[in-house]
Amino acid sequence: MANRIKQGFQENLIELAVEELLPTKIISTYVRQGRKYAQVLSSIREVGLIEAPVVAPVKKGEGYLLLDGHLRIMALKELGMERVFCLISTDDETYTYNKYINRLSAIQEHRMIVKAVQSGVSEDKLASALNLDIRTIRNKRYLLGGICPEAVDLLKDKAVPEPVFRVLRKMKAPRQITAAMLMNDQNKFTSSYAKALLEATPTHQLVNNGKPKKETPAILARQARLEEESLALSSEIGSLKEQYGTAMIDMTSMQAYLKRLLGNEAVAKYLREFNEPICDKFKEIAALDFFRLKNME
Repeated sequence: MANRIKQGFQENLIELAVEELLPTKIISTYVRQGRKYAQVLSSIREVGLIEAPVVAPVKKGEGYLLLDGHLRIMALKELGMERVFCLISTDDETYTYNKYINRLSAIQEHRMIVKAVQSGVSEDKLASALNLDIRTIRNKRYLLGGICPEAVDLLKDKAVPEPVFRVLRKMKAPRQITAAMLMNDQNKFTSSYAKALLEATPTHQLVNNGKPKKETPAILARQARLEEESLALSSEIGSLKEQYGTAMIDMTSMQAYLKRLLGNEAVAKYLREFNEPICDKFKEIAALDFFRLKNME
């Protein structure tokens, strides 16, 4: 029989008392006074709770662990709301849950705002709900004006600051695609890097030929060389990523084997008695958290 896929959450939401939820982390005063909390509070006050908190039952009658949604629950308490609909997780490990969360990228946020406006929500209402200036809402709404679909697709799930799109808008579509590919390959999405790519862009690849700039043969040659080196580096990085992925699989398999080996008491006893240094090294490798090490890089 084929293995069944375990559901990560129960199908139906459950209504719980806010006081039943047991936090799994402490929210500092700094966070409470920050912009993010102010946005959450304003959003719930204006349009209600949109994303349900995620909880896991502790023991019958002992409440629920709050895995995700601490700011939302804090805002509900501040607004005097006593009950909330929650999503029930089948895994009570907050680390496992949070590592799969992807916060909204600028493009996703843009699409959300466009959809809200198309549904009849005014810009004023959105600005109030998100605790933002209406000019910011308009900038987010028209974020992708002048950006070609291919570049949008390359950056749709990346943490790209809004100023980067203003820079890309000055390039023609083929150059936007190349710039987006370079940003992806080198994992650089800063406005300063985008401006460097803009500076290295030939005049004929700029919208309306850009601002007049001095282009001597030496400057053109240097720009061409930098472009070639950037593309070569991107290709090399892509190759390294493939090798790195294979190496991670090998290391994970090796670690699983060592855990099983050390779990055999007879083998572990033999290693401790006759080759303690190797036994210690095996234990060290078995205890490594490769996922955490990967994310620290």
